[in-house]
Amino acid sequence: MSIPVLGQEIPNINAGKQQFSSQKTLTTAIQPTTEIPSLRKLQFGKSSAVYLLRTPRNQNSVSQISQATTPVVSVTDVKVNNTDKGIELILVTPNSEKLSVSGKTEGNSYIANIPNAQLQLANGQSFQVSLPVAGIALITVANGDANTLRVTVVGEKGAPVVELFDSQSEGLVFGVTPAASTAQQPKPTPEKQPPIELNVIGEAEGSYNVPDASTATKTPTPLRDIPQSIQVVPRQSWEDQGAINAIDALRSVGVIQAFNSPSNGDVFTIRGFQTSNILRNGLKDYIGGATTGQTQLNDIEQIEVLRGPASVLYGQGNPGGTINFITKQPLSEPYFAASMTVGSYSLYQPTLDISGPLNSDKTLLYRLNVSYFNTESFVDFFNSQRYLIAPVVSWQIDPNTKVTFETEFRYQQQFPRTGLPAVGTVLSNPNGKIPLSLNTLDVNAKNDTTSVLLGYNLEHRFNDNWSWVNAFKVRFVGFLRDSANSVTLKSNDQTLTRSEQTDIGGPGVDNEYALDNHLTGKFQIGGLQNELTTGFDLYRELNIYNRTTSTIGSIDVFNPVYGQPVGAVISTLNQKTVNDDIGLYIQDLVKLASNLKLVLGGRGDFVQSSVTNFLNSSLNNTQPNQAFSPRVGLVYQPIQPISLYASYSQSFSQNVGTTFGGSLFKPSFGTQYEVGVKADALQSRLSSTLAFYQLTLSNVLTTDPNNPTFNVQTGEQRSRGIELNVTGEILPGWNVIASYAYTDARITADNVYAIGNRLPNVPLNSASLWTTYTFSKSKLQGLGFGLGLFYVDEREGDLNNDFTVPSYIRTDAAVYYKKGHLSLALNFKNLFNVQYFTPRTIQLVYPEDPFTVQGTVSYKF
Repeated sequence: MSIPVLGQEIPNINAGKQQFSSQKTLTTAIQPTTEIPSLRKLQFGKSSAVYLLRTPRNQNSVSQISQATTPVVSVTDVKVNNTDKGIELILVTPNSEKLSVSGKTEGNSYIANIPNAQLQLANGQSFQVSLPVAGIALITVANGDANTLRVTVVGEKGAPVVELFDSQSEGLVFGVTPAASTAQQPKPTPEKQPPIELNVIGEAEGSYNVPDASTATKTPTPLRDIPQSIQVVPRQSWEDQGAINAIDALRSVGVIQAFNSPSNGDVFTIRGFQTSNILRNGLKDYIGGATTGQTQLNDIEQIEVLRGPASVLYGQGNPGGTINFITKQPLSEPYFAASMTVGSYSLYQPTLDISGPLNSDKTLLYRLNVSYFNTESFVDFFNSQRYLIAPVVSWQIDPNTKVTFETEFRYQQQFPRTGLPAVGTVLSNPNGKIPLSLNTLDVNAKNDTTSVLLGYNLEHRFNDNWSWVNAFKVRFVGFLRDSANSVTLKSNDQTLTRSEQTDIGGPGVDNEYALDNHLTGKFQIGGLQNELTTGFDLYRELNIYNRTTSTIGSIDVFNPVYGQPVGAVISTLNQKTVNDDIGLYIQDLVKLASNLKLVLGGRGDFVQSSVTNFLNSSLNNTQPNQAFSPRVGLVYQPIQPISLYASYSQSFSQNVGTTFGGSLFKPSFGTQYEVGVKADALQSRLSSTLAFYQLTLSNVLTTDPNNPTFNVQTGEQRSRGIELNVTGEILPGWNVIASYAYTDARITADNVYAIGNRLPNVPLNSASLWTTYTFSKSKLQGLGFGLGLFYVDEREGDLNNDFTVPSYIRTDAAVYYKKGHLSLALNFKNLFNVQYFTPRTIQLVYPEDPFTVQGTVSYKF
């Protein structure tokens, strides 16, 4: 099709077929001419036969198939045409009758959410048009989350009027008329009409701004309506950075690695507290992060970071924050993507991502992600190989019921590495600097893990307002460890004593089961709109292992001799641990006024930990606990792009054991007070959150001063801070994701450590910036550049504050080139080869990667 503008026809900006990068901006200035008939004389539009095939549709109507369970419909193209009333926006799909549109007006904007739809363009996942006609400032079509498409039309002086049509030959048509204050102004003559500017931006190389998230409420909710700080990290941002693991992806939003070794899983520091609260599509996946090694990103679509307590919806966990990995979902149209990455230290990673329908009526859809990862390291002997196979199948059982089956197979084979003593790395050593390439493990070291995940997500919609979700997953993990762990550096500051830990009798077992049932409904009480979510969940972790600790020869950190003999067994631990959690929760989002929203929630948990010692039955024990976790939050929007919010929330985590008097330990509680401001700028292309918080962890175990072999619960730790996060697009083609955090995390009560000591590995100041720019004109079209700056202040190495790890600034850079379906990228990490460290104890300080380079070739269609 073409766009008749000012008496001329120009080719339509076809986002699915044009060969330009998703970050590029095409600006077409149309010079008026009197030699070609005007728009009215052309009679192009409603007299055309194509308009006769259109069927009008009412706003907020549910089409023939219920919106909660409609198969994910692919929109393969977006078109914008001028009309005599304004413009028409066409979402090209052969299944427009399956799309349900929920439209609303906010300020100068018309916003339509389309559940179970995804934009699937050849060069990206979002589309923008700036100033298509007088009275319309911006049109954006973007994926709100893995299952929702959002259309936003921003008026210049008021909200536009929108009509909907279905067209068998075109798709879903939005007829857009500018607000009367603009549309009724006299139209300028063709000679004086300003040029039209069309901007096409695909998320694959474009905007990092995702407007909605589900982690904080269990339902897709605009970020500005959530009374808690939450960031969404889209896949494109970490692909631009060349991320190979979760911390690479999360570094740009200020998440700190708790203790970084490629041997370890995903353990992070958020708001001063270490956390392994990992979710997968909203279900607990704690061992998937902590036990199975670092998360592989090939089957992940986006990552949501919720800061502060989240026990109100997810039960027990650490108070600092929760990270939710949202996986890729099947698409209704054929899709293919393949890439190959090679880099320093023998890094290579091929990936494959394919999707499409399995039957003609597209009620059965599939997606398959496969990857292999291999790398060595600057550390001697280290090698890691990871395999990932992740198939997903969705089945539309009937118009109101949909089920998605998910599996994932991970295998990691690794010769691991560990940290080095602080003396000789971050502290002076009279013998000199310890080589950062030193591996203190021995020749028989291994860290092998197999993980198999099986799960389903069943959705049923009763009517337009009420729906039900039942989701389940089980992850089976087998692990085999053999490592010579550091014990202490002797007084000569040269000899490192070690102990050998070995899994015997076969692999250890760490299995996890998670089930969630919840009901969501919208209704009115006393004229107030409510969105209620209530349900229950079950969780079980089963851990079994048989492990010996033996003596092994010491190692000279300056002149290591490997192959030391393993000596006598010091101890054996053969036990089974079962952790159970049953939770009942309820949450209500109440719209008190058009600009005032209240969130109320509460959850009751019944937890139990049981330990069976197979060698000494006298050590068997079972401990139950109960906890209630509340949350209350308020959001006030004085103007449409600004949200002021305040919230109170709690978390809890079980403490297993007893006091000297025999009383069971109570759970530790995290209590947070938070206030903040959320703002959208540049016509909602740029979003920011400024948060102020105080987070206190109480009932912390500390040594009983009267009985030193026992603990009491008089300890307390507190974190106070300020956080700023900015994400989005500054100018067409110029994108940014940035953060700053001031974190004052200290011990406020303890019987061992000094009051006022800072919590370990928590920088007082930290900041990050990742920005990209892609050219859209001239001979540079398709060429892009990226720059990253990451600052981390000095950090204490342990609770005793015995040593400090110095601050650092790391610089990353990237160069891209995209043409059609083909993309090339070159990433430079730690460009200036800065030495920096992550502390764990005074015997374990982890040196981080030096300067590395990696290149990626990818092909998508």
